[in-house]
Amino acid sequence: MTTHGRITLPIQEGLDDVIPGVLERLGADAVRNSDGTWLPESVSDLAAKVYETYFVARGDQAWALAHRDERTSVYLQSNRTSALSADALDLRVMDGYFSDQVEPDIACDTARWWQVIDRTTGDVLSSDQWEVSGEGADVTVTIARPTAHHVYTVNFLARQTWDSTQMYNYLTNGWQDDPTRVKEQPYDARYPATWEHMREGLQEWLDVHPQVDVVRFTTFFYHFTLVFDDQARERFVDWFGYSASVSVPAMEEFERETGIALTAEDFVDEGYYNSPFRVPSTTFKEWIAFQHRFVTARVKDLVDLTHADGKEAMMFLGDNWIGTEPYGPHFAATGIDAVVGSVGSAATCRMISDIPGVRYTEGRLLPYFFPDVFHEGGAPAVEARESWAAARRAIVRSPLDRIGFGGYLSLALEHPDFMDVIEGICQEFRDIHKASNGSRPAVADFSVGIVNAWGQLRSWQTHMVAHALWYQHTYSYVGLLEALAGLPFTVKFLSFDDIREGVPEDVGVLINAGGAGTAFSGGPEWLDVDVQAAVRRFVATGGGLIGVGEPTAATWGGATLQLSDVFGVDREVGWSLSTTRYTVEDRDHWILAGTGGTFDRGQGVGAVSAPADGATVLQFRDSSVDLAVNFYGQGRAVYAAGLPYSADNARVLHRAIYWAAGRETQADHLGWSSDPRVECAWYPNTRQVFAYNSTADAVRTVLSGPFPEREIEVPGYQSVWIDAQ
Repeated sequence: MTTHGRITLPIQEGLDDVIPGVLERLGADAVRNSDGTWLPESVSDLAAKVYETYFVARGDQAWALAHRDERTSVYLQSNRTSALSADALDLRVMDGYFSDQVEPDIACDTARWWQVIDRTTGDVLSSDQWEVSGEGADVTVTIARPTAHHVYTVNFLARQTWDSTQMYNYLTNGWQDDPTRVKEQPYDARYPATWEHMREGLQEWLDVHPQVDVVRFTTFFYHFTLVFDDQARERFVDWFGYSASVSVPAMEEFERETGIALTAEDFVDEGYYNSPFRVPSTTFKEWIAFQHRFVTARVKDLVDLTHADGKEAMMFLGDNWIGTEPYGPHFAATGIDAVVGSVGSAATCRMISDIPGVRYTEGRLLPYFFPDVFHEGGAPAVEARESWAAARRAIVRSPLDRIGFGGYLSLALEHPDFMDVIEGICQEFRDIHKASNGSRPAVADFSVGIVNAWGQLRSWQTHMVAHALWYQHTYSYVGLLEALAGLPFTVKFLSFDDIREGVPEDVGVLINAGGAGTAFSGGPEWLDVDVQAAVRRFVATGGGLIGVGEPTAATWGGATLQLSDVFGVDREVGWSLSTTRYTVEDRDHWILAGTGGTFDRGQGVGAVSAPADGATVLQFRDSSVDLAVNFYGQGRAVYAAGLPYSADNARVLHRAIYWAAGRETQADHLGWSSDPRVECAWYPNTRQVFAYNSTADAVRTVLSGPFPEREIEVPGYQSVWIDAQ
């Protein structure tokens, strides 16, 4: 039986006759437009809430062209160039960059805001050692007397001449031949005149859009770092990047507030652009906090205007989201009613659904209705099933209030099998809400803490490069979050400051996961004796510690993993190859029970060994420890060389957490499936069990827990509710 509600559907002009039927079929109660589409005039006649996209920092091309010096800016680094002699060296700063997207800002005080750096020595050249010439794509920096065979770069400030999101959509959808589409230039709220124009523009828009119920801000002022190369391809993408949040007025105000005189290198960061994988500098963390204060204050003003017009304010978690960190200290003060974001995995779903301080959250499910998926020979129905299976694991634990889709409905309608699939997804989502009756399933009586250099600010956001995309170097770590997102634990994200004086009392198991030197492992933070002592004390007094990859890595004092004594393993860096080590496997350990006996380490790290008096090794391959356990005082530790997501690995992590906490006997108290491909959630308030299959295979499994044991079969990607009254 089809019920209605909790679904947002993208619609567009030209589909007036079919839209009502599609809304009824999917049970959708809200409609929206997408970037590049417009709502039909008949939208007011639909019995649905109306969302409309609003762009704060782009869309008024006349304003952008009349205020070229108030466009948004970005810091970039020129290509590394070697001086082959001591003769004058020319560096064309735009080589390798897309000239339609950015242009060097030669109107600013280049001596102050640009930098030329000898990357061989790290020295910054004084401004009298170089000069700038040319315009646009031909801007050149000439170093009069370089040191032969040294490498040089230019850190330069550039104006954005094309909005990053519109550029991406433009190129992805082949809009080049559409004369009605203008390449929109973004403008910066830091400039008083532009800020007032933004406020006035929103008010005017509100006045002429009475049919809109929800203003879907997409998003606000500063885009994440998305830079294209001279072939119009992605060159650098950092979904968390702040390199495009800069401007001369902002940097001058930052110095007045903090006393810190910023340089271009504070943003260029040797070409790493303060990637979230870098342990953040104090200055960069100050910049994030500074922009967060500014952006959230301005956002509150826009939200107040929206509320005064009787409309809701919704923020899209993407595009120009920089400064609106949803787990930042000032986000709730904006008054935003809702956050909507793209759900590419269970972890990204939790990133949205766990956001505090909003009335409701909404997930935009994949695939997006764009030609890159919806074309002849494409398989959008397959992607939809897989996307839903991943999202559902998270939704069960931390429910989204709504789900929806984006893009061109006309493309989706060309794939009837896809429409069949999403009809079932929409209904199952509503069924979960109805059956759970607003309650959440039971969770363990202790929390799991994840410690890294970012802490709460990056809740459910670790090891991402671009939002929810797969990368060889990260999948073994992202899998940890992906598994946790669907497990029955309260998860907390902690910074090293949060544990320096001691691990919080409600945390039963602490996790540190990441590569050596990254923000997620912690790098130099592990050389702090207070941090080391706090974690050792926590484990010695009965706590659990889980490390993945190169946890606590900071080579010092004869160890690579600073808590190698706790883990019972260490990583060989080539300095102690003369030491002989003997390894015996124990594959019958409780942690591996019911998982096929083989653990998938993913990419792993290699060269991890355990001394004879160290950890118990559960899996040893290619002369390296994949999985091991150790006792330390009254507590326990687990080491894994990697943890890509799979049903079996999620089960291994599930069991590892209970083992590390010393609570193996409680593992099935919240519901347990004998086959890890089917997971279950126990709702004590309603005495119901929800069992769901996240794979394409039909699975027969035995459910046990605080209810009578029973055997069930769950078809591929399907689910079942069981009344355990």
